[in-house]
Amino acid sequence: MHTSWQELIDEIENCQKCRLCERRTRVVPGEGDPNARLMLIGEGPGRDEDLQGRPFVGASGKLLDTIIHALGMERTEVYIANVVKCRPPLNRNPEPDEAAACMDYLRKQFVLIRPKVIALLGKVALRYVLNEETPISRMRGVWVERKGVWFMPTYHPSALLRDPSKKKDAWEDFKQIKLKLEELEKADK
Repeated sequence: MHTSWQELIDEIENCQKCRLCERRTRVVPGEGDPNARLMLIGEGPGRDEDLQGRPFVGASGKLLDTIIHALGMERTEVYIANVVKCRPPLNRNPEPDEAAACMDYLRKQFVLIRPKVIALLGKVALRYVLNEETPISRMRGVWVERKGVWFMPTYHPSALLRDPSKKKDAWEDFKQIKLKLEELEKADK
């Protein structure tokens, strides 16, 4: 059954599929252009996101905005989401059952958005979106194509804040994303 954006948002806002719903202030479905060519996926909301109901609004979000601008894009031109839509306690990584409870929402977002390129921000997104256990340090910068969609695993912005030495590698990944988007746009013309 085809889901509309509003039906999906309503479903997410009323979700009680896992224990994360018990402590949330607000759900964080995602935001951005519903027809975006680029989708960015993180792990889950933090404290600021839980309070505002928006993804990537804290320090990691400011850095992500800087990266998006460096690509020559605005935040409104991409779609930003997370593996889980509710904040895990103490910002821990989502547990497998929590991620599994939200994956149907993420799949519906893929279907509605139909992005050409997806940046997987960190090991949690890599693990649950591509079912890949390889460390992010080994997978980052390596394109993975699935059903015509290009996935680029890279470091999560919070990892870049904790370890600025990773910024150079992440920037190389995002330059590859920009090139891939340009290549796909030329192919579409």
